Amino acid sequence: MKDIDMQDDFVEVPLDRMRACPQCDALYHLQPVQPRERAACKRCGTVLIAPRAFAFTRIIALSVAALILLTIALFTPFLDLSAAGMHSNASIWDTAMAFSDGMMAPLSIAVVAFIIVIPALRLGLIVYTLVPLARGRPAGIHAAGAFRLAEALRPWSMAEIFVIGVAVALVKIAGMASVTPGIAFWSFCILVIMMIWQDSFVDREQVWSALHRGSRTANTA
Repeated sequence: MKDIDMQDDFVEVPLDRMRACPQCDALYHLQPVQPRERAACKRCGTVLIAPRAFAFTRIIALSVAALILLTIALFTPFLDLSAAGMHSNASIWDTAMAFSDGMMAPLSIAVVAFIIVIPALRLGLIVYTLVPLARGRPAGIHAAGAFRLAEALRPWSMAEIFVIGVAVALVKIAGMASVTPGIAFWSFCILVIMMIWQDSFVDREQVWSALHRGSRTANTA
């Protein structure tokens, strides 16, 4: 990975070519950055730009695969439990709906929102934003707003927290019942890995620059 220096000379620099470091607010004039290069803040060392080759195509592929895995995880058995002659299995959706009545309804809504709706919505927004850009076409309608919403939802997408919680619960009940992970459990584990991998390809500055170029092309067409 090659490091390049960002200029701090702002004489006649267009506003859209200036960026502030998100950590220390140092202001820089953006320079062209190629794949396998990165631009870092001189003051605090925060990486400002680190584009990757074919990043959009890889992000789209991983997002679509994650959406497929999420669909599989919703409607296939998550865990198979056997204890004292009793047997039970349920999907993630069945588990969430088990608390849908009475005072526990808010818990059911939270489970559905944080581990199903928000991750699916965020993945869908990313696909919507990047598909035209990856094909060299102008950005879609409200693509900037879609990507901004996807970024805002990132802290609230808690699929990985759910998997960690399930793993802790399995350790605690292992001595009391026979527990067999189902297809949905493994699908969800792979889903979490894919989402983390996908995030590693996302360079926000690269996306915003592509959106800006796409919107400018659409306006002049």
